[in-house]
Amino acid sequence: MVMAITTSTAAHTSLASVTLEVADPEAARRFYTAFGVDNYVRLRASEAHSTGFRGFTLALTVSGPATVDGFVAAAVDAGATVLKPAAKSLWGYSGVVQAPDGTIWKIATSAKKDTGPATREIDELVLLLGVEDVKATKQFYVGRGLTVAKSFGGKYTEFAPGASGRVKLALYKRRALAKDLGVPVEGTGSHRIALGGAADTFTDLDGFAWEAAA
Repeated sequence: MVMAITTSTAAHTSLASVTLEVADPEAARRFYTAFGVDNYVRLRASEAHSTGFRGFTLALTVSGPATVDGFVAAAVDAGATVLKPAAKSLWGYSGVVQAPDGTIWKIATSAKKDTGPATREIDELVLLLGVEDVKATKQFYVGRGLTVAKSFGGKYTEFAPGASGRVKLALYKRRALAKDLGVPVEGTGSHRIALGGAADTFTDLDGFAWEAAA
């Protein structure tokens, strides 16, 4: 996985964009347009091979269950596979799908009942990285200039969004993330994702590599 970050000051780093590395950019573009997230992701060709869980998911937060259902249906109609059907949970209502390019998406709402009609509005996009040690990785990214917005011990950390406000970065234990998505934790090869623009290149504790802006 290759990532890049946007630096607004020497002491502050924020995630500005997500680029998915896919085998067929045109096919992926058609899918993401139909899914309704084409304004949130960028695409580029990649010859790298990967199998199984890639160690991350992209999560959409929306207003209510009907909107979750609408996004799941749009994804399936465009060729996605349902990994977990949309259903109520302790935290709200959510479903998980896998795009034809292999990227896993979770669509969720904290609401358990609709208070209005379904929309195609996305309240928030979160890139959730599955890591081995949430506390250590949190400190690593704090050292790179990110600001912690939420933290629940060694289970979950969420960073404050950047100036663009379009994408949040969050950390979850890799095994727990795979379980939540309904997939085996095993996976090999490229992570097939790249992020934003940075002042330098570096690799985090789990092997996620960030790249400098062009």
